[in-house]
Amino acid sequence: MGNHVARNISNSTKKTDAVTNNSNALTTNTVSRSSSGNDIEHSSPTQFFPIDNLAKILSHLTYEEKHVHGITMSVFEKYLFPNYPTLAEKLFTYLHHSAEASTPHLTVSAFKQQSEKFLSVMSDQTILENYITIYSNIKDGDICPDLLRSLLMTCYQLAMDSTGTTTCIYIHRVVNAVVISCFHGKDTLSVSYVSNWMWQHCSRIVHGLHCYVVHVLTTAYRNGKALLSKEQPQPHLEIPTPVLERADCFDQPQALLPVSYVWLLSTTLPQCYLQANDTPKDITHAIIARTTGNICPRHWTLLYNSSEHGAGANRFLHHVLGYRGPTLLFVKAADPEKDGEYFMYCMCSAVEWRESHLYWGDEDSVGIQLSPFYRVIEKGPKVLYLNTGIRGYPHGLRFGSNPRSPHISIDESFHSVSIAGAPYPIATLEVWGCGDVKLRERQLDIKKWQVKEAERQRIVKLSASDWLDHPDRYLLELAGRASYNESNK
Repeated sequence: MGNHVARNISNSTKKTDAVTNNSNALTTNTVSRSSSGNDIEHSSPTQFFPIDNLAKILSHLTYEEKHVHGITMSVFEKYLFPNYPTLAEKLFTYLHHSAEASTPHLTVSAFKQQSEKFLSVMSDQTILENYITIYSNIKDGDICPDLLRSLLMTCYQLAMDSTGTTTCIYIHRVVNAVVISCFHGKDTLSVSYVSNWMWQHCSRIVHGLHCYVVHVLTTAYRNGKALLSKEQPQPHLEIPTPVLERADCFDQPQALLPVSYVWLLSTTLPQCYLQANDTPKDITHAIIARTTGNICPRHWTLLYNSSEHGAGANRFLHHVLGYRGPTLLFVKAADPEKDGEYFMYCMCSAVEWRESHLYWGDEDSVGIQLSPFYRVIEKGPKVLYLNTGIRGYPHGLRFGSNPRSPHISIDESFHSVSIAGAPYPIATLEVWGCGDVKLRERQLDIKKWQVKEAERQRIVKLSASDWLDHPDRYLLELAGRASYNESNK
């Protein structure tokens, strides 16, 4: 009897599963046959409340202004991205192409479906590839230099607007260095190649842009019917671009590091160089910061400038040694063949600088070429070398894991640099500290203590009894000082 009941229960369970599977199959077939989402508008409601509300508001505005049932590109741009029309156009075109819509506008169901699909991507590398696809020729599947330049300028402009920083005069040179390095003279490249190259050399280039787009799509409905039109306050996000320390007086030499290079480096450097000043004390804010990355402003402070502090190994050691945090060494070398042209390189050390006859550095040590091309030269442990006093070993500063052929080699006088074996005169050297303010204060306290200790040891007060047994007295007598010999007699 028990087996008979169990058999009936199992048979009923199988029938229920079969009915469920058949219904799922019918729903799947219905979705796959629909190109613009007309068939699933009522049968497959969205599960994401913000996108559902946003789609309803956009649809209502489109009908009021255009008398169209759906969402048009003009309404999408006007009420979501009024300050970034290029971004709005590219993003809407991408959603429209992904939905395979046959009309110029998007239906409400298609907009919700494609928006949720776009927001569901969590892999950083896939997100980067998506944005390169958005700014590419979607129909052909390739991208040209102008389109990549437009993407980079959008990312830069968004970062500057979010931090309240004025634009930099070097931004076009910086962006061109990235584009030229990526394309190598080619007119077009595939999206996969460009995304892989960007992932290798500046992997977080679209991090701030993606945070902004996600924020707009998920919170714009809170403003009601007005959404984010120009009459409304625009969303403000803290893009992870470090904030440089500026001197109080204006008579000091101009720094080598423009803010456009700071923005680009923040997309390439490991996170240890981009630490926040203050760690969130609230647990909720700490979890959010860990999920979205460091979104608080950073603080880079200038440790050494050869134009201000003097060129030379001793000057470099005096200002750099003792800083127990990540540092960036910028080398600007003049090109004698081209008047006014410079080579710029950056050597990044995640650990404290030290003199040694061995190569040192950890996994976050990086070498980057900034101009005229932008690329990561090498990254890994034991790529840094600094020796100014140990005999029997090469003197100077080097970068590269191969001791016989380093990428960058600065001579012991710190006046000449060898790049890939070719010598160039050094125009400027700069070292920036990437730690918090406490590390800089600790370094200055150590230097003050060293100065006081040196002054204290220079002035030695000895009593008459202490001098009689002092070793220096016997050394003077052995040298033949008559006064001491006569005094003893």
